[in-house]
Amino acid sequence: MAMAGDDIAAMIKEALPDAQVEMIDLAGDNNHWKAVIISAAFDGLSRVKQHQLVYAALKGKMDGADGELHALALETRAP
Repeated sequence: MAMAGDDIAAMIKEALPDAQVEMIDLAGDNNHWKAVIISAAFDGLSRVKQHQLVYAALKGKMDGADGELHALALETRAP
């Protein structure tokens, strides 16, 4: 099942209210996304910790073979 980019961005912004989120549909299928996320919450964190914050914001939408979100590439950075 595909997940809309606006829905993904909304979940990220809910968890990281200051985040600037750009969603890029990599395959034109609403199923393979790249998210470019800029947030002060990432300041001083390793890339792994930054990505863990984003995955937590998605509340299990990528979990397992039955997850709503199939593929998400992340580019994260502090402002």
